[in-house]
Amino acid sequence: MPPKRQRDQAAPKPTSPTGKTELLGTIGEDNRAQAGEFLTTAQGVRLPDTDHSLKAGRRGPTLLEDFHLREKITHFDHERIPERVVHARGAAAHGTFVANGRAASVTKAPFLAEKGRETPVFTRFSTVLGSRGSADTVRDTRGFAVKFYTAEGNVDLVGNNIPVFFIQDGIKFPDIIHAGKPHPDREIPQAQTAHDTFWDFVTLHTEATHHVLWAMSDRAIPRSYRTMEGFGVHTFRLVNADGETALVKFHWKPVAGVHSLVWEEAQITAGADPDFHRRDMADGIEAGAPLEYDLGIQVMPDTEDETFEGIDLLDPTKIVPEELAPVQIIGRLTLDRNPTNYFAETEQVAFHTGNLVPGIDVTNDPLMQARLFSYLDTQLTRLGGPNFTQLPVNRPHAPVNDMLRDGMHQTAIHQGQAPYLPNSVDQGLPRVAAEEEGAYVHRPRHIEGEAVRANPVSFDDHFSQATLFYRSLSKVEQVHVVEAFTFELGKCYEQAIKERALSVLANVDEDLCVAVAAGLGLPAPKGKPAAEVVPSPALSQIPPGPGPITGRVIGIFAGPGADLGGVEKLANAIEAAGAIARVIAPTGGVIAKGKTTRIVERTLLTTRSVEFDAVVVAAGLGAFRDIKLTILLQEAFRHCKTIAAWGDGDQVLTAAGIDTTAPGIVLGDKPVKTFTADLIKSVGLHRVWERAELVMSS
Repeated sequence: MPPKRQRDQAAPKPTSPTGKTELLGTIGEDNRAQAGEFLTTAQGVRLPDTDHSLKAGRRGPTLLEDFHLREKITHFDHERIPERVVHARGAAAHGTFVANGRAASVTKAPFLAEKGRETPVFTRFSTVLGSRGSADTVRDTRGFAVKFYTAEGNVDLVGNNIPVFFIQDGIKFPDIIHAGKPHPDREIPQAQTAHDTFWDFVTLHTEATHHVLWAMSDRAIPRSYRTMEGFGVHTFRLVNADGETALVKFHWKPVAGVHSLVWEEAQITAGADPDFHRRDMADGIEAGAPLEYDLGIQVMPDTEDETFEGIDLLDPTKIVPEELAPVQIIGRLTLDRNPTNYFAETEQVAFHTGNLVPGIDVTNDPLMQARLFSYLDTQLTRLGGPNFTQLPVNRPHAPVNDMLRDGMHQTAIHQGQAPYLPNSVDQGLPRVAAEEEGAYVHRPRHIEGEAVRANPVSFDDHFSQATLFYRSLSKVEQVHVVEAFTFELGKCYEQAIKERALSVLANVDEDLCVAVAAGLGLPAPKGKPAAEVVPSPALSQIPPGPGPITGRVIGIFAGPGADLGGVEKLANAIEAAGAIARVIAPTGGVIAKGKTTRIVERTLLTTRSVEFDAVVVAAGLGAFRDIKLTILLQEAFRHCKTIAAWGDGDQVLTAAGIDTTAPGIVLGDKPVKTFTADLIKSVGLHRVWERAELVMSS
């Protein structure tokens, strides 16, 4: 037990940050929310006016004694904290993680090992390079950070949507970020890597090649956070109840499947709706379509050399193909509640790779080792001192008795006289715990060697896994990689950088190099790519069959004269499948036919094709023509999305130049079960890739 107050001691009354004296509110009430119906100062003084500063006469100068003005302006001046150097652009959600018990054989961490154990979580998704004001859909690596509020203390799994990193040693992290950020003289381009300094660095620092291949693939432009994989990146060491250890890699597998934008969609969306991903997540949760992910682990033996099938597990630029070490599902994450306040939660949340509980340990991965220092260090600047753990979103859901004292923004009222150990003044409390009492005990391990600035020889292979990744992709995905490299390198000004990039690609795959070189109008150099690699089907995003459509958005174009009964029937079927139906019409308001009415949720002026995973044209509109609808349908067709129509709606498709016999076009007389089933099945395949060759520009 913590020490008790002496009889002569008192402390501030236990009130909330907004002055509520009853800390336990009624159900649904949050005592940290604003209190009272009157406007007050931060000290609780009621105010009669907040529109006029106190002046010496109506036209006189403002008086320094106006405490309300000074407090209001001072607080406004400090509303913004320094944004994150990386991962500044982010969005988050609350949820729950439920373990299935299968991890008990490899870890004693209860939140992973105990079947049915529910753990509250807060998950933040982000882009790496852009500022807070950049667009969601830029080509970039994305953060996938999960804070588990376990009963044993907070655990942060701070990962990305790409399983490998640009660098092998954390000492290079400032370099890769400086290279990827906007050029320092002009502060452009924002949130993108299509510029000289990035390609200068990664072509000189070829350990980045594997990550670059992923970043040039569709993985770097996800359709939605709900269709984005996540990875722990590093190899972790897990410890079970018997003290046995295993090496693991963490995977987040989206239940909705892995799905991306096509490049033109990403560009359109960045301008039409730069908040696309955060809006999609928030709207989906609000509509009752939570984001769901299965947490899986690849388990490898904890051998002395820390390698598996010839792969160095301490090298963060390498993956272990799932065919060699299958991903074992150990629990499910469900994100079903939006934050109440973006700043207080999403912006102030502080993740740290060193937030661990017994049963999870780190390894000697040199990138991980640097992150163990960096994350804690950066919070001190961003959040104004060492007490950022006391912010509501960062507070652990476990007892804290840390003997840390004072510092900026200290909100705890510590008791006792002896914040040190050993002590006798406070009866020797708090005492240290034994391992059987839940203490985090580092596993003894043998460490020896000369102090050197060097990597092991096994880190020298920079190309074979890049080759594995590229050759594991489907043909259409490979075409997208070629187009991405051609676009990015085409934005570089320095000819030498383009030529060097081609020299790197020549060591990855000859066909890739030749195709990119042709797009740049340069000769393709010769290289030495790996002759034989065993493709890993798990690296391709193309699904083997239809998946769930939960959270997908299907637009139904209606308007005056449309079959509203059919619209209502189809919308109900779509929503029953977990997707979201949006009615589009020429103008806003309500459309009606007979006794049936429907609210218009999008107009042709306020939407673009990028908002929808499929578009349906209702019957009754065969004669309708509008250039905005034509563009919407043509974009959806070009982006290989499902397009459907019933009744005379197919006339609208034909007028827009849509080949109604092309793959992925669903037609019917009425929106009956077979029509709806065909639509849902097609959307479940994410894209109509059979149409790709018809619409590719080159």
